[in-house]
Formats: sequence, C-alpha cells, structure tokens
Amino acid sequence: MCEEVKLVLQMRKYSVFDQLYSLDTNKATENEIHLNPQYCVSNSQTGAKIDHAQERLFAYVNEEVLFSRPTFAKFIALLNNYNRMTGIAEKFTVEQLAEQDMFITEIMKSSIMDKLYQIFLSKKMYNSIKEFEEDLKMMWFGLYSRANNVLDSSGFEHVFSGEVKRGKVSGFHSWIRFYFAEKSGELNYYSYNYDGPWIDYPDVMAMQFNWNGYFKEVGSEFIGSSPEFDFAIYTLCFIARPNSPCTVKLGKNTMKIQTYTWTKSTYGNGKKYVASAFPLTP
Repeated sequence: MCEEVKLVLQMRKYSVFDQLYSLDTNKATENEIHLNPQYCVSNSQTGAKIDHAQERLFAYVNEEVLFSRPTFAKFIALLNNYNRMTGIAEKFTVEQLAEQDMFITEIMKSSIMDKLYQIFLSKKMYNSIKEFEEDLKMMWFGLYSRANNVLDSSGFEHVFSGEVKRGKVSGFHSWIRFYFAEKSGELNYYSYNYDGPWIDYPDVMAMQFNWNGYFKEVGSEFIGSSPEFDFAIYTLCFIARPNSPCTVKLGKNTMKIQTYTWTKSTYGNGKKYVASAFPLTP
C-alpha cells in the first residue's frame, strides 16, 4: 500500500499537499493570532535551558472565533484525557472514549479529510469511509507501551498532547496545546530556533520551553493550522513515507514532515501505530 501512495505523490509533485493546504478554511488568519517570538537562538544553543523570553509566545489568540469551530472544540476536549508521564497506564472513561469518536467524526466532515479519503479510495486502500475512520482511530488512538510494559501511550497523545519520558518532554507538536499550557502557566516559553518563511498561517516554528519542570529542546509544530489540517498532513506522510522525510508544499514554500511508526506492537493485520509526526526544521 505504501508503494501505491508513493507513486501517486511522485506523479503529482506535491499537488496533493497543495490541495490540502488550500482546503484549510478553518485555519487562523493574521488577525486571529499574534505571536511574540522575542529571542532566536542558534541550533547549537537549543539545549542551554536559558529563558530568553520575558513574555509569552502567544500575545493574542481569538479564542471566541477559532475555538468555537467544531473541529477545534472536539480536539480541545481530548487534551485533558491523558497522563503525560510514560510508564503510567492510560485509563479512559466511557465519555473520554466517546470524545475520540466524536473528534474523528467531526474532522471527517471537513473538506481536507474528505480529500484525503478520496485519495486513498482511488488507490483502493480502503473500501469504505467507515473502514478509513476505524483505521484512523487505531493508528492514532490505539494504545501501546513506551515504558513499564503498560499501555501508556498513543500517537495522538505523543504528537498532540505531549508526554514526559526520562525527565524530558517528548512529542508535544500542537500549537493549540502549547497555547493553553502557556495561558495556564504550565508552560514557560524560552526561545525559538526556527520561524518559517510563511507570512500567513499555517506557519512552522521550532521552540524551546519548560513544561512544568520538564524541558523541550526543540519542539516543532504548525502554528495557526486547524486540527484537521495537522491530522491530514501527518496521516498522509505516515502512510506514504513512514520513517523518512516527506516533502510537502505549503503555498510557495516546501518543507519536510518526519513520521515514525511504532515498531514494538501492531494492530489488525500487522498495521503500525503512529509513534511520532512533526515538521522537520533546518
């Protein structure tokens, strides 16, 4: 299946990603997010753990407009469902499991996810939208063990909510998660070492920060994108080019997405869970 998707991506030369980019009608506008990046460190300085920023990264976010949108609201509802410490088993209530289903259902209403499904359907990778939704749920929300042989992690938790492993922040590639953690005082923004060439959203940044006592040396993420955009881009790269850089075009600029498969356990007929997915930065 991966070879089939690789072929269609090669034939279209990033046109698939351009189409997904153009379909992100829920992304933020320049009036809805104002950033205050402050201090830029060199790549060699990212591990210094020095707080160069006296103010927050997010100077302003129009919560009323952005977060009332259905896909944002369903995404945000998921963020408090996880224990960030690896080695502690995740335990979900019936309501929390339902929130996973509601998120998948909501994003599948978007033009972006419909386009992604149509791409896979044309390559005969899925027989129905139900099959695709079930696979999305397993690859992203299916649990596996990162520590202590307990079901303590998933692709969604790692990528979008963030984890702590061996005393360091692991994953945490969501601007929405970053915004709420910074707003609540859980996260202290230190600096950035990359700010992409985009003049509107989605942008790409790589930051250094402290999350309740745990440091992230380089946390790269889309800024201002919708949850369905992140989900679609990461899913396409994960299926098309797992474990290798995936070149995508966003507007007039290209970049790379890195994804990794979880190798220690599988689901279904040997399918792989998402281990990680994030924008690669220079």
